Amino acid sequence: MTADTAPCFAVFDAPIGPCGIAWTEQAIVAFTLPERTAEKTAARLRRRWPAAVQASPPAWVTATIDKVLRLLHGDKVDLSDVPLDLATSPGFHRRVYEVARAIPPGHTMTYGEIAKRLGVPHESREVGQALGRNPIAVIVPCHRVLGADGKMGGFSATGGVATKRRILEIEGAAALGAGPLFESLK
Repeated sequence: MTADTAPCFAVFDAPIGPCGIAWTEQAIVAFTLPERTAEKTAARLRRRWPAAVQASPPAWVTATIDKVLRLLHGDKVDLSDVPLDLATSPGFHRRVYEVARAIPPGHTMTYGEIAKRLGVPHESREVGQALGRNPIAVIVPCHRVLGADGKMGGFSATGGVATKRRILEIEGAAALGAGPLFESLK
């Protein structure tokens, strides 16, 4: 994607709140986890893509939204075939996203495991930083990456770790070392 190409975007209701998706003719360029309102979700997308135009999604984007909704309703949906444009992300980040994208729903991996798979076993912090800048959340499932010993680690989306826990619970992730899911939401 070139810097002067403006994507289109849409905001849609999901079980976790109003999510946003942005696309070009060929690929998804952004997926935004919910802000408190649909308007704030749209504003977040516009901050990243100031020239973006809100539009009705074409059929292939609607199909992607449907798959994400199924995932967020607890179905084990594979999103690895969704075309992505990560050209604006640094090379190391793209490599991290590729590994994270291979983690199936209901499973997790640690930052350190990703670093080892990339051949840089001492760079788990850098892996975390890359995931914190993930422009296509859920489709590049950064929520499936945990700290050492199953600790939740951080999460840059609105709601932070509570949002991460909620998505992992919906996906049926195995025991998480951070205690019962939703404990902090009660």
